[in-house]
Amino acid sequence: MKAIAYTQHGLTADDPRSLIDIDLPMPLPGPRDLLVQVHAVSVNPVDTKIRANSPTEGWRVLGWDAVGVVHAVGDEVSLFKPGDEVFYAGALKRPGTNSEYHLVDERVVGRKPQTLSAAQAAALPLTSITAWELLFDRLGVPEGGGEGQSLMIIGAAGGVGSILTQLARQLTKLTVIGTASRPETADWVRQLGAHHVIDHSQPLADELRKADLLLVDMVASLTHTDTHYAEIIEALRPQGRLALIDDPATLDATPLKAKSLSLHWELMFTRSLFETPDMVRQHELLDRVSALVDQGVIKTTLSEDFGTINAANLRRAHALIESHRARGKVVLSGF
Repeated sequence: MKAIAYTQHGLTADDPRSLIDIDLPMPLPGPRDLLVQVHAVSVNPVDTKIRANSPTEGWRVLGWDAVGVVHAVGDEVSLFKPGDEVFYAGALKRPGTNSEYHLVDERVVGRKPQTLSAAQAAALPLTSITAWELLFDRLGVPEGGGEGQSLMIIGAAGGVGSILTQLARQLTKLTVIGTASRPETADWVRQLGAHHVIDHSQPLADELRKADLLLVDMVASLTHTDTHYAEIIEALRPQGRLALIDDPATLDATPLKAKSLSLHWELMFTRSLFETPDMVRQHELLDRVSALVDQGVIKTTLSEDFGTINAANLRRAHALIESHRARGKVVLSGF
């Protein structure tokens, strides 16, 4: 089968050696595995970070979003059958989705939204899981709750921000404040349902005051947390909550003490990495997202389709992600 891999870390995305086309044998499903014929994938920051920073012996296939059709199942599979259309984000400790066929544990797989194409659906799994867990599990906002409270989403135009903005607006009563620094990304965030959009290239507290918002109850910091950290603390109400997903080099929690602020990390791979007892929650929440899409409550966050799944097109996608100018999600379809 065709696949795209890297064999040497640290190369720039425009280096032809950074991602290469290879041929691999067809994998065989384990007891709870689905063997999925991949129809579309999307590219996430985790792809670029691993390619740049993680040494590998031999080849390593990246990719943590896929849409496809179940080709075969393991002996203990109970949730799916061959022929089912699925979407999912996979697991860090297994080969990625940038291959014609891919193995994935059924407990982290959902049913593809019927109203979306494969490319449109491929934009959703990883970011939907991240946003859902951050909002409902980490920050602890109940569905339908949050009345009288506010959530500021830093980097609301990115992949996770694009779905988090929709979930917060559609499934809670929070006042949603998105940050964006360019006119086109600010418009995107408004279209996704943010009540207010402020400019994160300016001091956040000043931007909030301009919008008559003053302090916020919760912050979801999705990018450049280290840059905004002091401003986030200033902007949070006493006893507020901060959740983050990015990778600051260091993070000193001491400044949170005066306001009794709580700190919450979100990594959507935790459940699959440790095979937690509630791992099947990712199957359940993806099915819920799929239903919300088919009901017209949530829309795809696809922004650009880079064409066929091959090394050249994936290198272009990685370069765009690394530029920090991507809006929504970049997808690729077919081999």
